[in-house]
Amino acid sequence: MKTLFLGLFLALMTTATYAQKEEKAEKIIKDSEDAKAAFLKDDPSMANLFSSAHGYIILPNVGKGGLGVGGASGNGVAHEGGAMVGFAKMSQVTIGFQAGGQSYSEVVFFETKEAFDRFKENKVEMSAQVSAVAAAAGASANAKYVDGVAVFTRTKGGLMYEASVGGQQFKYTAK
Repeated sequence: MKTLFLGLFLALMTTATYAQKEEKAEKIIKDSEDAKAAFLKDDPSMANLFSSAHGYIILPNVGKGGLGVGGASGNGVAHEGGAMVGFAKMSQVTIGFQAGGQSYSEVVFFETKEAFDRFKENKVEMSAQVSAVAAAAGASANAKYVDGVAVFTRTKGGLMYEASVGGQQFKYTAK
């Protein structure tokens, strides 16, 4: 009898955990679609990057904060050839003068299959050489890929004073 109850309990817990993961994934997908629409509203010419890039990731809700040492993280969706292929997780640690907190959306474009494959193999780490461009009307027209990667951000809220150094790391999970 104990074994039966234990089995039922484990089955219910597994189902509940799976349902929570599915709900979280659906929210990330919906938020990513909303973030893409907001990027395109700010800069309609960004549609060219979305259609010409081999792949891209959208991180709709990145949180960033720091006081001396800081960090940022966010979850998003990965697209290759226009189709959703998985999920992305970004983390960042920074050191330097910084104070405050901020939330933003980020889109990372991968120019080539090789650049996107590096991302999928968790080998993409943004350095100070790859700087994000603030999304605004016409900003994407002069976008330059660095090592096959171009990054755009869109501030959602908060205030952050920053003169820091740090890199972003990405983790890919296939859907």
